[in-house]
Amino acid sequence: MLIQKDLPSDFQLPPHNEAALEMIREAKDYESALALAVSGTALATGSFITPVGWAAFALAYKPLVRIQKLARLEKLTTSLLDEFKNQGIQVFPVLKIEDKNPIDLFVRFERKIHLFISIRSIGDKEIVYNEAREVLQIKRKDKHGLKVWNPCPLLELADYEKWLSKNRDLFAMSSREATKTPSAKVLVLWPPTKAAIDHNSHLYSEVGSMKILALRRKGTAFIIQQEEVIEFIKANLAKYS
Repeated sequence: MLIQKDLPSDFQLPPHNEAALEMIREAKDYESALALAVSGTALATGSFITPVGWAAFALAYKPLVRIQKLARLEKLTTSLLDEFKNQGIQVFPVLKIEDKNPIDLFVRFERKIHLFISIRSIGDKEIVYNEAREVLQIKRKDKHGLKVWNPCPLLELADYEKWLSKNRDLFAMSSREATKTPSAKVLVLWPPTKAAIDHNSHLYSEVGSMKILALRRKGTAFIIQQEEVIEFIKANLAKYS
């Protein structure tokens, strides 16, 4: 039997679900307005009031990628809530961990499955896994040669899973749930970025009816396209529910 510990009366989970989605929208709208105010007139007159969401979410990302990242977070979070709201989903966007890139999305189905999701788009390029070196590489369609993808998303995902076990109190999570709940580390490639289709067959795993790259680097990480996220989660819920 799972024993829940008593929580402080003022305990609050990190921003999640609709509240977090609203903060993402605030941050995206604020960043977009800033981008349009190139003359500085609006800023000089003090007409911009910094919303809470901007400080909480946008600052976690580099300036040049903020608007696109926030737009992707908004779209994916909206899709997840629309699809799984009645199944007890908790979506925690932009969890900052130490000096590393934030966890884009931590998705929790309590005592069913945890998902750590990194969203990445690096333009019209293909991603290739080098088995000998155990690294992801980037292949440009208009040039020959490959370059190593740094920082490696696979290692980041492994760090995220370790972080949860040390910070479970943020989610009022028992040690049993943190260590025993099945988890999935997921690298979501956002168009036009894609994974190469000619990897060796043993690198693929079947998840439900899906055949997915499952790369074993400090645990298993799945690489899927943005449009496959909902089906992937459905397949995992069916497996562990």
